[in-house]
Amino acid sequence: MTIAPDVDAAWTLADCDCPMAFLCGHCVHDRCEDCGGCSGGGACVCACGIAERGAWAAMWDKIVTELYLGTHMTSWLWDKTLEKFFTGVTFFISRVRLAPRRSPFPRALHRYCIDSGGFSELQKFGRWRITAAEYVAEIRRFLAELGYELCVWVAPQDWMCEEIVIRGGIGQRGQVFHGTREARGLKPGDPEQDLTTAVRIHQRKTVDNLVELRALAPEIKFIPVLQGNSFDDYKHCDQLYAEAGIDLAAEPVVGLGSVCRRQATSEIREIVEYFAGKGYRLHGFGVKTLGLAQYAGDLVSADSMAWSEDARRSDPLPGHTHKNCANCPDWAHRWHRRIVQQHLTPAA
Repeated sequence: MTIAPDVDAAWTLADCDCPMAFLCGHCVHDRCEDCGGCSGGGACVCACGIAERGAWAAMWDKIVTELYLGTHMTSWLWDKTLEKFFTGVTFFISRVRLAPRRSPFPRALHRYCIDSGGFSELQKFGRWRITAAEYVAEIRRFLAELGYELCVWVAPQDWMCEEIVIRGGIGQRGQVFHGTREARGLKPGDPEQDLTTAVRIHQRKTVDNLVELRALAPEIKFIPVLQGNSFDDYKHCDQLYAEAGIDLAAEPVVGLGSVCRRQATSEIREIVEYFAGKGYRLHGFGVKTLGLAQYAGDLVSADSMAWSEDARRSDPLPGHTHKNCANCPDWAHRWHRRIVQQHLTPAA
């Protein structure tokens, strides 16, 4: 990683060969926060704002629905022996998997998105245990080592709005949900809030977090995420972004959260169609293959780790000696190729 010198007053964006140039004179390979010009009382905006976001938006205009391959195997990002499996694949990996590593990451060989791991945080602890500033510091480390240039986007510290996340309890698979009473300001003995009130608090926290993250780190491609529990909730979240000065129709991508457990209903299709109809470039978090079959045309991207669960329940591939292929790049590659061919490849 290099540190750019102080910016010369005569510098222009045209002087940089990197298409992702910042207004301060740095490109994505530099750490703007360490530059004397950037830390000098805010004289340097260092916004990926005009220059970088414009290039990013232009890139998304050329992309049709893409399925990001979710993985818990962080080494797949840089393992050269696996390039034959993952050429052209974009990985979707959680901060939860990246954060424990203390040694520097090798440079990534593939495009990647970083998920915040928010579902696990709220499920287990009922709150975010790190601040926005701490989250930014983590993400900056990941990107500086893995490479800014291959990062497609990063999820914010959003707050899921499923009732079980809010109320707490035991999930369908035996997961224990802590509930978010304390995070919503309730003390022991206080009556529980009605669901709509609780959802509104989660939505406000989600929108406020994106505003804070972008103020702290304008060079990182944090995306907005729509959260809700009902169709009307999602519309309310959309309005909250508008009131915060964030035009979702102008965003390169907008995440659609809290949809994993409602994909068997027609409501999710209505939600997707509604916001796609407003011109939003939607990413579906954890969209199941049935969902892709129904509304892939209204998404620009989706992610899935279903391949690992499928493999865990199945016999290993012929010739494979492991107990199952839940951690197997060969299985992941075949599953990803099959799903793309079935649901995302335009008919001839």
